[in-house]
Amino acid sequence: MILTIGNTKLTATLTDNSSAEALKRALTKKSIRVKMRDFGNMEKVGFLKRFLPKNDESIITEPGDLILYHGCMLVIYYAPNSYNFTRLGKIDNINREELIKLLGTGKVEVTLSLEE
Repeated sequence: MILTIGNTKLTATLTDNSSAEALKRALTKKSIRVKMRDFGNMEKVGFLKRFLPKNDESIITEPGDLILYHGCMLVIYYAPNSYNFTRLGKIDNINREELIKLLGTGKVEVTLSLEE
């Protein structure tokens, strides 16, 4: 999957579960733009405008984790958190500092798409 933030394109590896498969199917129709905001000094969160199946499990997040929360919210973690979440995937080859710099401190729009 591709995440576009401003002029930067990142790749992400999707998890092998029904949630990520449903997201992938949605992305075959069109890209998804998500308006995200900071929450708890550890994540960016935004509504997907659709519900995906949940596969919640106890997770300790790492920077770059892509999480589905409540079946309809995309979360990009840049700091650890522990809770019952659905893992969608992980952004490839990015560390915490790079991710924080890219996401910024305020609101950000992220576009999800499939590789062309």
